[in-house]
Amino acid sequence: MTHPAQPKASHFINGEYVEDTAGTPIPVIYAATGEQIATVHAATPAIVEQALSTAKEAQKEWAKMTGTERGRVLRRAADIMRERNHDLSVLETYDTGKPLQETLVADATSGADALEYFGGLAASLTGEHIPLGEDWVYTKREALGLCVGIGAWNYPTQIACWKGAPALACGNSMVFKPSETTPLCALKVAEILIEAGAPAGVFNVVQGMGEVGGALVTDPRVDKVSLTGSVPTGKKVYAAAAAGMKHVTMELGGKSPLIIFDDADVDNAVGGAINGNFYSSGQVCSNGTRVFVQKGIKEKFLARLAERTGNAIIGDPMDEATSFGPMVTENQMNIVLGYIEKGKAEGARLICGGTRADKDGYFIEPTVFADVTDDMTIAREEIFGPVMSVLDFDTEEEVVARANDTEFGLSAGVFTKDFTRAHRVIGNLEAGSCFINSYNDAPVEAPFGGVKASGVGRENSKEAIKHFSQVKSVYVRMGDVEAAF
Repeated sequence: MTHPAQPKASHFINGEYVEDTAGTPIPVIYAATGEQIATVHAATPAIVEQALSTAKEAQKEWAKMTGTERGRVLRRAADIMRERNHDLSVLETYDTGKPLQETLVADATSGADALEYFGGLAASLTGEHIPLGEDWVYTKREALGLCVGIGAWNYPTQIACWKGAPALACGNSMVFKPSETTPLCALKVAEILIEAGAPAGVFNVVQGMGEVGGALVTDPRVDKVSLTGSVPTGKKVYAAAAAGMKHVTMELGGKSPLIIFDDADVDNAVGGAINGNFYSSGQVCSNGTRVFVQKGIKEKFLARLAERTGNAIIGDPMDEATSFGPMVTENQMNIVLGYIEKGKAEGARLICGGTRADKDGYFIEPTVFADVTDDMTIAREEIFGPVMSVLDFDTEEEVVARANDTEFGLSAGVFTKDFTRAHRVIGNLEAGSCFINSYNDAPVEAPFGGVKASGVGRENSKEAIKHFSQVKSVYVRMGDVEAAF
């Protein structure tokens, strides 16, 4: 009997499931057990061609529809997604290993929020009238054309919607390539969009590794590339897109600082640090993995943190009582275990965790290191796992300088009761998505994205519309034309 996670076919193109078994098989492994639950095939050149040509063709008709009509489709898709939240959450858990307790509230729901939000904006995408005496200029906001989305493995449903919803709202079509690690969820997004009334070919999903991504990114018919991934991958894809003068959005990694001052509410600060390091087993790009704690509350903070981390329920992700799941793959688990060994070797003090959990699947215990210094590997490199580095600091000026001493700049957070200081510190931190007395909230209404090596462009909010559309200006002369001869 086939596993319930096995999709009807590997790809979704022009409104239907499409298979080409000549493509390299990609096993889908359930992270909680290590068993193979499904197989998809990487897109062959014929599949890539089919996806790009149908998306190019479908885009013209989609762009001719009114914003209201396009918005209605996205709104319907959001409703369907919410109705099916349970089944989509189960699939997300199979795809990623994230606990059902988490996927039920953070994944399809977030995707539905994006579809609803951009569906609501679609009718409002207007230009402006610029009076120039008796002449005037008007502007139009137009679609870019054919967009390529490339997903990461940590939020497969959400990323497909975060990219697809603003692209479609603006009248673009999209070919989306999920991570080969988590290929299942985006197919359901494509299926739901068709059910909601999207024309065939407007949103397509093709599977594959870097080779397929490369074929999509370099194709001359593609007008825009939006990638979520690591900094090294981002640099490669950005360069390839630039060679074709394509628009890009790059949502890349980080090594974000979370700064906790002496006057902070310790329990809230511990909660922020837990959310910023252990949610999704630490597999979140915006995580605040460098936790700077002012010396006055250091031991109190560490004691409370160890106590609360001990409350994590590590186990079967399908059990809603489980609050901490496995790493997404065996490879990712081994990378993280390697970083933990480096932390120990370089002299950081292990407060809790530090080992693989004693069960099937790719589980690592939530791990906290204290007495971490700025030059340690675990404080410099993005680990993408449940490893928190706690660093000490004395003064505000010192901690701001140390927080900014990184190539990354995705997120930053500060916990303090002094609101003047909170805004001043955030104002001085080099990061795109910031938090005061909170961490890792990502409502669709707020822009999300980084500075420095953490990326370019913004996802979500009205900002995303600017990244999926372009402005045409038209000068209208009402009188005669003067010329030199």
